[in-house]
Amino acid sequence: MNDESNEARQTASAPQTGYAPVNGLRMYYEIHGSGGTPLLLLHGGLFNIDLQFGQVLPGLAKTRQVIAVDFQAHGRTGDVDRPLTSANLASDIVGLLEHLRIPQVDVFGFSVGGAVALHLTIKHPEMVRKLVVSSVSFHPDGDRPENKEAVGELSVDMIAGTPMEQDYLAKSPNPDQLQGLLDKLGAFDDGFDGWSDVEIEGIAAPTLITVGDCDAVTLEHAVRFLRLRGGDVNGDFVGVPTSQLAVFPGTTHFNGLSRTALVLDVVTTFLDAPTEPASPA
Repeated sequence: MNDESNEARQTASAPQTGYAPVNGLRMYYEIHGSGGTPLLLLHGGLFNIDLQFGQVLPGLAKTRQVIAVDFQAHGRTGDVDRPLTSANLASDIVGLLEHLRIPQVDVFGFSVGGAVALHLTIKHPEMVRKLVVSSVSFHPDGDRPENKEAVGELSVDMIAGTPMEQDYLAKSPNPDQLQGLLDKLGAFDDGFDGWSDVEIEGIAAPTLITVGDCDAVTLEHAVRFLRLRGGDVNGDFVGVPTSQLAVFPGTTHFNGLSRTALVLDVVTTFLDAPTEPASPA
């Protein structure tokens, strides 16, 4: 391959990047690939596009357009004087999609991003075709108590030398405000009592729930989540539901998407499947 064709290939594969003016933020976003229903990626707390989805994003973008964002105070998006809540961050996402003139997406959210994806799907159902929620509960009783306590006590010294600290210092427009981000994450969604069973049952979008087998979210909660979405049935007799559950083995909350090939297979198979339940064999 000559230098000109190699340069053209690299240019063609480079993502479109930009900043959307939403709710007082300059919200950083990237657009990769093309085709199909756009897939929106929402990262977890203290992570960003690269740290959370860097390994899986190229595979996801092979067959579809992928939109990835850095939340308030994360990655290349600066902070504003506002708490971090799923409602606030979902409002930013609505503003971003309006800015990009994209009326409907599939959504893949991890942890904090999963909470935002749930809020978006419940409050703006017309915007979400399919929902992937990873390592997140819909109610606080699904969380292991030590996780909330640990996040509430985080300090800059405790994460010194980690990829999260290094990426924050390298990319943030507010590199001196890392402790402020940790404090906001420690208070994430304080006062929010979660979603009711009726609200989860009422979600219109087919839902894929993923969780690690040693995650911050309990397996019992993940199964309850699945049942409320119409799963946990004998599919040979009644058909395979459009809402499903994947439990990743040997997987913690921190490394929830590290099984790249497994994650890609599970997520893309779900996204590419029909939106109507499969008939029994």
